[in-house]
Amino acid sequence: MNTNFIFATNNPNKLKEVRHIANNKFNIVGIDEFGITEELPETQNTLEGNALQKARYLYEKISKNCFADDTGLEVEALNGRPGIFSARYAGEEKSSIDNIKKLLNELKDCSNRSAQFRTVVALILNGKEYLFEGIIKGKIIGELKGENGFGYDPVFVPLGFEKTFAELPLNIKNTISHRAQAFEKLFNFLKHYEVDLK
Repeated sequence: MNTNFIFATNNPNKLKEVRHIANNKFNIVGIDEFGITEELPETQNTLEGNALQKARYLYEKISKNCFADDTGLEVEALNGRPGIFSARYAGEEKSSIDNIKKLLNELKDCSNRSAQFRTVVALILNGKEYLFEGIIKGKIIGELKGENGFGYDPVFVPLGFEKTFAELPLNIKNTISHRAQAFEKLFNFLKHYEVDLK
């Protein structure tokens, strides 16, 4: 199935990762191809709310079936923070390094390093809304390791592994990650219904 798939994101790293997960089953199209360059709204208090808000915003603009996602790092010792504020934890500049520094500083005296990444994907298909979720558990380490990935990847070690997401090859990360799980559910849903999103 060679289907166009419109992803409501301005993040080139996310776009690259989701294209890799799709593995040529779908043609993932970014919103820049529709001339949309503004920041998409994320003002809800849950990942589900933010994902739906972004998808609805795009659907209203282009009247085409589309999807959006929101991801949060949820740290047990911080009562689930940074959560929905993960991308801008240290400020609106959305600096990954600053976010990581703030996170590690808050955890410096914590022995409990348990955390999980959670992704929610919102699909709007022929006016109907669907949600898909992916979760991967792991821990936060005290220093940055690895050059791959983005966001908090250099300090997150998934359960059952000894390397961070930023150290793991993309083909392994995209088999086990929160985003991979959520998007696999989405793609399987679409394959089941053999939906044409053009």
